[in-house]
Amino acid sequence: MGAALSGPQTEGAYRKDGKLENIWDTWSDCSISDFYNKVGSYTGNDFYEKYEEDIRLFKSLGLDSFRTSIQWSRLLGQDEKLNEKGADFYHRICACAKKHEIELFMNLYHFDMPTYLFQRGGWENREVVEAYAVYARTAFREFGKEIRYWFTFNEPIVEPDQRYRTGMWYPFIKDAKRGMNVQYHISLAHCLAVWEFRKAKEEGYLLPDAQIGLINCFAPPYTREDPTPEDLEAVRMEDGLRNRWWLDLVTKGKLPEDVLETLKKCQLEPDVRPGDEEILHQGMVDWLGFNYYHPARVQAPKEKTDENGFLKFSDPYVWPEAKMNIYRGWEIYPKGIYDFGMKMKEEYPDLKFFISENGMGVEHEGRFRDASGEIQDDYRIEFVQEHLEWVLKAIQEGAQCMGYHYWGLIDNWSWNNAFKNRYGMIEVELMNNYQRKLKKSAKWIQELIRLREKKPIEETMVSK
Repeated sequence: MGAALSGPQTEGAYRKDGKLENIWDTWSDCSISDFYNKVGSYTGNDFYEKYEEDIRLFKSLGLDSFRTSIQWSRLLGQDEKLNEKGADFYHRICACAKKHEIELFMNLYHFDMPTYLFQRGGWENREVVEAYAVYARTAFREFGKEIRYWFTFNEPIVEPDQRYRTGMWYPFIKDAKRGMNVQYHISLAHCLAVWEFRKAKEEGYLLPDAQIGLINCFAPPYTREDPTPEDLEAVRMEDGLRNRWWLDLVTKGKLPEDVLETLKKCQLEPDVRPGDEEILHQGMVDWLGFNYYHPARVQAPKEKTDENGFLKFSDPYVWPEAKMNIYRGWEIYPKGIYDFGMKMKEEYPDLKFFISENGMGVEHEGRFRDASGEIQDDYRIEFVQEHLEWVLKAIQEGAQCMGYHYWGLIDNWSWNNAFKNRYGMIEVELMNNYQRKLKKSAKWIQELIRLREKKPIEETMVSK
């Protein structure tokens, strides 16, 4: 049981101690009005200054682990040499986690490319893929004796979608072909990082039991109860592009052939070069992180092409019985965790995984503050309780699920939504020096963990 967070969403100190500008800083500088309440990337939740307090909070709640990420723009300078002050910050985090006997999971990339590399083409440029491998190599060798669990990417499907397909994130590109190349190049970058990990381990830079993985938002796909062949085709491609693409990569060292064939037919295939097959084969991992917030419900597209003339594979399907988180616009469907667990058991039985993110964002939580000042977030307790029950059922039926991390345990800055939707079980008071304050759900999870240590988890879940 642990917490999930990320460097760019928590650290702040965006130009402190030699940190370079990243793409979020650039967007914030260019158009601060694009961010909720004009809160840009500059502050995070002040984890850079409060990491010791936060790790103590994790320990006080009974958590045994937490995940964050190194910021590429903080660890390396533009000359690709180590930024000593940036490295020292992450060494201090490692030491603090060890002091409090909390396992640190470290991710290398969370949508936060250094701007100077983005200006060279970002993930569209093979040279940037190679630069990421240099960054990964440096991180493994610098922190290899302090960190046991590593991850190459968090949600590698998101940037191709948000920056290149839908144009929701700066620089607002809407080009399916470019998006496909970005997805492919991120896949190659992952594989090169895994290769660097294996090499570093062989050379003695890493702990003997160190492991490498990948984290993605694997949204189980569903369609109508009476699907047409076209609806099922939409499910195949939804699952193929967003789930099987990464699952096949990390278990088989290759991409799903049926998806590549479909992309080729509609002239959306990525630009493959000689030697790529050997690179992809390096991408197999030790275990997997599964971020889950909502399912994917799709149906056959009404139009063959989108507004930009690219082939559409599906349209959204609104399930009549859907329960929604109205603040985020996401469906709440706890059974999706179980369905994914069964998919893993049946199709990828040798790969262990853990729930690496799961959480509920709610707007204007101050409405639920009681007379004592504590936020009574019973809705969040219900959300986590229901999801944990389905996790337990999946484990009982053979899924190799190793644990659960809640996102984000402490309220954090969430991209251009900033602090609009609060996810935390711990409140951050923005107008009071980022002071931390427990919500009702934090005390609930603390008690749940305490009970788990005394009796079987099945009895704990029933009693709660």
